[in-house]
Amino acid sequence: MSLNLIEVVTISTLAGLATGIGGFVAIIRKPDKKMLGFLMGVAAGVMVTLAFLGLMNEAEDIAGFPVAAAGFVAGSLSMLVLDFALPHKFFAVNEKGIIDGKTFKAGILIAIGISLHNFPEGFAVASGFSYQPHLGLIVAVAMALHNVPEGIAISLPVYMSGASRLSAFKMALFSGLVEPVGALAASVLLGFSSSLVPYGLSFAGGVMVFITLDELVPVAHEHGHEHFTAFGVIAGCIVTFVLLGLLS
Repeated sequence: MSLNLIEVVTISTLAGLATGIGGFVAIIRKPDKKMLGFLMGVAAGVMVTLAFLGLMNEAEDIAGFPVAAAGFVAGSLSMLVLDFALPHKFFAVNEKGIIDGKTFKAGILIAIGISLHNFPEGFAVASGFSYQPHLGLIVAVAMALHNVPEGIAISLPVYMSGASRLSAFKMALFSGLVEPVGALAASVLLGFSSSLVPYGLSFAGGVMVFITLDELVPVAHEHGHEHFTAFGVIAGCIVTFVLLGLLS
């Protein structure tokens, strides 16, 4: 196994295990809605800015607009199909808490859905890394930011159902382990031919934009405090501008 592959799997694993951070937050103290909205906004700003200024821009430079557009559509449609097949409603918990089997089942279903959604996220990390390691690192950071609220979404209903804190935390932690599997698969696929790299980059861009529009922003708005989410989006954009400027 090459050092490059080891780095990709390691980085994607760390990004995936950020679900454990969210799980830990959920079992220690239910997150404040304003802060949660701000953090999800930050993740959204990072994801969208990186998708277009980083991934899509590089894909177009390498192979032209048609290839970049085709990869983007493929990535977003793949996530759409996966979302219909395996929906994973965030925070499907009564605000007062429901201590019963239905809430536990909700947590299990959310964990399964999020785990399988993590596969194309790992693909995105590996695609960025295959072109430029620093780009893959920024994608991994974006995915990690996105995975924190996912960890909360898993742990909260499980813990509120009456399960132990440890069980709720472990479920969130281990759900992120699918992400390096996706990264490994992408690394092997992209390793066959460098001509696949621009498709991988734009595919990853489509995945990230779909996640932002379908998950992060709508869920943040469900809890109100839209201005905090907007501030977070702006902050996320600024952070990404700085990172791309420093590492380019």
